[in-house]
Amino acid sequence: MTLEEKVGQMVQYSGGWDLTGPATNANTQLKKQQIEKGLVGSMLNVTSVEQVREAQKLAIEKSRLKIPMLFGFDVIHGYKTMFPIPLGEAASWDLDLMQRTAAVSAKEATAAGVNWTFAPMVDISRDARWGRIMESAGEDTYLNTQVGLAKMKGYQGEDLANPTTMAACAKHFAGYGFVEAGKEYNTVNIGENEFHNAVLPPFKVLAEAGIATFMNSFSDMDGLPATASHELQKELLKEKWNYKGFVVSDWGSIKELETHGVTANLAESASMAVQAGNDMDMESNAYAEHLVQLVEDEVVAESRVNDAVGRILNLKFQLGLFDNPYKYCDEAREKTDIMSKENMDLAYEAALKSMVLLKNENQILPISDEVKSIALIGPLANDKNTPLGNWRGKAIDDSAVSVYEGLKGKLSNSVELSYHEGIDFIKGGESFGSPLKINTTDNSKIEEAVKLAKSKELVVLVVGESAFQSGEGRSQANIGFAGLQNELIEAVYEANPNTIMVLMNGRPMDISWSAKHFPAILEAWHLGSQAGNAIADVLLGNYNPSGKLTVSFPRSSGQEPFYYNHKNTGRPTGSPNEVVFSNTTDVNDEPLFPFGFGLSYTSFDYGEIKLSKNNFNKGEKLTAEIEVTNSGDRFGEEVVQLYIRDLVASRTRPVLELKAFEKVGLKPGESKTISFEISEKDIQFYTANKKWEAEAGEFKLFIGPHSEELKVETFHYE
Repeated sequence: MTLEEKVGQMVQYSGGWDLTGPATNANTQLKKQQIEKGLVGSMLNVTSVEQVREAQKLAIEKSRLKIPMLFGFDVIHGYKTMFPIPLGEAASWDLDLMQRTAAVSAKEATAAGVNWTFAPMVDISRDARWGRIMESAGEDTYLNTQVGLAKMKGYQGEDLANPTTMAACAKHFAGYGFVEAGKEYNTVNIGENEFHNAVLPPFKVLAEAGIATFMNSFSDMDGLPATASHELQKELLKEKWNYKGFVVSDWGSIKELETHGVTANLAESASMAVQAGNDMDMESNAYAEHLVQLVEDEVVAESRVNDAVGRILNLKFQLGLFDNPYKYCDEAREKTDIMSKENMDLAYEAALKSMVLLKNENQILPISDEVKSIALIGPLANDKNTPLGNWRGKAIDDSAVSVYEGLKGKLSNSVELSYHEGIDFIKGGESFGSPLKINTTDNSKIEEAVKLAKSKELVVLVVGESAFQSGEGRSQANIGFAGLQNELIEAVYEANPNTIMVLMNGRPMDISWSAKHFPAILEAWHLGSQAGNAIADVLLGNYNPSGKLTVSFPRSSGQEPFYYNHKNTGRPTGSPNEVVFSNTTDVNDEPLFPFGFGLSYTSFDYGEIKLSKNNFNKGEKLTAEIEVTNSGDRFGEEVVQLYIRDLVASRTRPVLELKAFEKVGLKPGESKTISFEISEKDIQFYTANKKWEAEAGEFKLFIGPHSEELKVETFHYE
């Protein structure tokens, strides 16, 4: 390969033009010519068999070496069949489900020619103000690791050469979820101990498990943007962890090094990024314009280029593209494998399992057969677009089943269902790159909604966030209800307190007023294509909700970042009336709804923890058992959670850390003994010695239904 051809493999462009027609401007004409010369290694946002085939033909039929291109796309929670947003699906705590939805997402995307997804995101997300929390599995490191593994296995399958699987990508490396004030693309300030213990573990596990690619973060940490971090990309990932895949920049992040202020121009940015270990340039043009000259001027060693190209070509070999560059261009699959009944059935199952019942006073849920009139109110009640969520792949706008459609289709003919939106919420402009136009002035419809609420036995109020209030670039200072929703919420409650709130959202919200007043609240996230059918079945009792929160719900936006596995501090939280403790004097520091919390239509009783022994040594294990009984009158699933606390260590440790969980289904009256095995690995952390190890000492072991309701035992590690 010539130096130019090698550098070409490190270039990725977005296919923002019709590849089956003539180039529309000088820029697209140049990109087309570069593909024909073999100077482009990958494209993103080319998403149909016809478009992928035409692009690939340019490389295969025109270029000297006929090296096939990779085709990437953000397949985050589905391609056209939409599954729940990642934060919602994580609330299912069902790893098998998450592997299956990723596998179907891969099957659909590869049927459209795509062979590389920029997922899973394993950023630890502790701040609900950060819009991208919707793309994560929440605030816990262990859970993010397990979810990331499940997703990777779903996307990549057993064999990347299988045309229904695709390369996955661990992102964003690293610390992106810790941006200051939850503000997108912002600076990250985090200590070494927290970085190693909380942020890096999911990435290390995915690297060791063989994830195909990594993507770096937009943010800077300790004064250096991740894209330019030699310590992260080269020393840690590629050398210490011995990672064999390749690193792609995030969109334009190499070019942004100049904006950060660490380089003076694009050439310096290219030099800094490539020498730090960044292998592929996504949409910065930095490598395409400057890398050849940088090598010829001996600023960048050609061996660094060779290493990057070898990694990229290796993935193309693994995908089987050298055997058949058009293996993902199957028109028959494109017609049969996308939005099939089988895929929709899985979307329905995922939506069912992702909902979390937050409150249910006086068993108002499930809706009684005796209720004969229901008012369905709210700006999201008949919305067919919001349930699709942000990062929606190639979803068809307004293709989701709305709550109104779901209830209408499942209620008995003897029940009168009446709908009113209450307010117009979004006034146009709803798309990934458009600012939202939220109605803050026109409350003219609230009066009619109130009349309807008064006239019915029961109200179902559907409120929350638009699909594009969360996601990339959608950070908010206020995580309460936007627009006129608070006015509508309070008016409806005053008109009819017998109201069930259904919450659609992409982040934890401040719902303190609603939690105090409404008898029932169902957390329904953005559930995807089958949202309305699933929500209706939970409301009507056809399915018993089993979801548990993977993020803590605060009582106020001002508490963020807010998370369960915080440090004890030297002055732990006291009562609100005590001012010399680590608490806020105006808001109760306890979560509104804690991590791991979720109710059921049945009840579960926990026995006492039984340890196989109270002391264990290096190389040994201990077993913790607990009996869980379904003490209610219907089948239900419970997520049994195990936490550990290291009481004395060389560095301060969290008050709790999730270490294991098991989801179990129990019939009424049925009991099951859940067994967990604890080894040295479960108590290791990044110590004062700057390495992962277990320290001798006393530990608390907790088991229970959520992080605030736990049985406890003590053990020692010698």
